[in-house]
Amino acid sequence: MAHASGMHSLEFKLPDLGEGLTEAEIVRWLVEVGDLVTIDQPVVEVETAKAMVEVPCPYGGVVTARFGEEGTELPVGAPLITVAVGEKPAAGTGDTGTGGSGNVLVGYGTSEAPARRRRVRQERPLSGASATAGQAGAGAVNGRAEAAAAPVDAQAAGAAATVNGQAGGLATEDGPVPVISPLVRRLARQNGLDLRELTGSGPDGLILRADVEYALRAAGRGATAAPAAEPHPPVPQAPSPAPVPGSPAAAAPAEIRTPLKGIRGAVADKLARSRREIPDATCWVDADATELMRARTAMNAAGGPKISLLALLARICTAALARFPELNATVDAEAREIVRFGHVHLGFAAQTDRGLVVPVVRDAHARDAESLTAEFARLTEAGRTGTLTPGELTGGTFTLNNYGVFGVDGSTPIINHPEAAMLGVGRIVPKPWVHEGELAVRQVVQLSLTFDHRVCDGGVAGGFLRYVADCVEQPAVLLRTL
Repeated sequence: MAHASGMHSLEFKLPDLGEGLTEAEIVRWLVEVGDLVTIDQPVVEVETAKAMVEVPCPYGGVVTARFGEEGTELPVGAPLITVAVGEKPAAGTGDTGTGGSGNVLVGYGTSEAPARRRRVRQERPLSGASATAGQAGAGAVNGRAEAAAAPVDAQAAGAAATVNGQAGGLATEDGPVPVISPLVRRLARQNGLDLRELTGSGPDGLILRADVEYALRAAGRGATAAPAAEPHPPVPQAPSPAPVPGSPAAAAPAEIRTPLKGIRGAVADKLARSRREIPDATCWVDADATELMRARTAMNAAGGPKISLLALLARICTAALARFPELNATVDAEAREIVRFGHVHLGFAAQTDRGLVVPVVRDAHARDAESLTAEFARLTEAGRTGTLTPGELTGGTFTLNNYGVFGVDGSTPIINHPEAAMLGVGRIVPKPWVHEGELAVRQVVQLSLTFDHRVCDGGVAGGFLRYVADCVEQPAVLLRTL
């Protein structure tokens, strides 16, 4: 492949996207071979077992090769693209004219690497030239037979050198910024946060997601979306007419096979592991939710942001976990220890077009009803659009499962491994109920608790569920803990 004098290529590999992910599926290429890309420009959209992610390239130049077709699953560290960049610095000099993004990411190789990481493999000869020592992450354009590399003319190569030289000079002005994954950098960029102003709490100053989230909370930034889904009966739909025998619609295929991968595969693995490892049990109780519904109506009539029913149930959950901390725990099987958490990271089950997801509300125990409503809304919308990050889908300590939105009363759900319990909430419907000694029509809900029998006995589980039911029936009970 012909290149202009002074050009060399850098190989960009699939980075470690964090949270222990080891592979990703190419969903959509955002660039073509021959396209001019700038530093930090997204080049491919991939789907991990947890989320859809746009992966930015830390190099600026001309794309000379792409590795993998859409639908291909690649392991972390596999080549994604090669980029032809500007002139390579002479050996032994400190020139970084081909600079990368300056953001050192897990799995990324930028041209501005620390000195101790300059011992790298050699590039293959380009256009007949002898191989020379490359910089961190650099690779040969034709290093893999399966990639069809398009030629880049001298004019495009010159443009690549210009783009890369300008961006590199800016990016390396104050030295590299170490961040743990592209998701962290994207979170900072979307919220207008300058990573250079942060001090990372990770090893060697590595900036973690928690550092960025703390900075955003401190700055008072935040986003709200549409109200989160609440328990309610579904709207009845007219049944579809049955196909006429002998018609094309009646001729169904013998079988349909769907690969268990992506989110569906991750859910399957997690549920199977939970069922294998956790000796679970379920208890349930009916509760009169009439007073809770009236309390919510009164709150929303007072003005201000509307409070969701899911937020009130979450607030009840956190109060119950404060009384029964045995359920806010996990089992360390290897150490044979029960680990109780001092914080409540509350997961909530949400059904999306891409499958079941369980976003996590961080520090739910420290949030009021308004804050919980806003966070439920934000995470629900992100789940619908497929933009939840791995960090927003992991780390939960307890799950709230609102299956009432499907029009069902009860369920015995599988615990979200490695958590120890899950509270289920059915639909709220008018039913006959004995109230103050008389038969009346009241708003009734069924509550269920599925728990890991290793962390507690039935007395704790029953006490937790009874306290939740009491708060639903008499919301004033919560005033004791406010």
